Amino acid sequence: MLRRKLVALAVAVVGVLAVLPPTAAAATGTTVRPAAARAYLDALVTHDASAVPLARDARRVENGIPTGFSGADIRWQLEHGPQYRVITGIRELTLTVRGDRVDTRYLLDTGLLGIDLVTTEITEYFLVRDGEIRYIDATIVPQFSST
Repeated sequence: MLRRKLVALAVAVVGVLAVLPPTAAAATGTTVRPAAARAYLDALVTHDASAVPLARDARRVENGIPTGFSGADIRWQLEHGPQYRVITGIRELTLTVRGDRVDTRYLLDTGLLGIDLVTTEITEYFLVRDGEIRYIDATIVPQFSST
């Protein structure tokens, strides 16, 4: 009798757990963090940063030099900064989630008035906590063609 009750209780608990939505922590690790990084990368090309979840106190560093001093500053640069206006595309993107960190590596193409300028290899990592980008660290290596 006791065994039947324990089995029934176990089945009921498993049934309840199966229909509960995933926890915020699980969703953050598997979907929110990479989505935040992708939103930032999309904004590099589209110059529309409205979907980028930047924390108020977000910071950005490029090759060791601070280049973004708040979420509002980074957003403004993505939308209006001349350094981003020449970006024409991103390709060969790899993205890896490691805890609160999202590591990306990609090629960034630039051009002006229909003329290709330079392709740059970017290694960039994002610190994403509570669904917001808190810190961005970019390492930029221009790729010059020999032709």
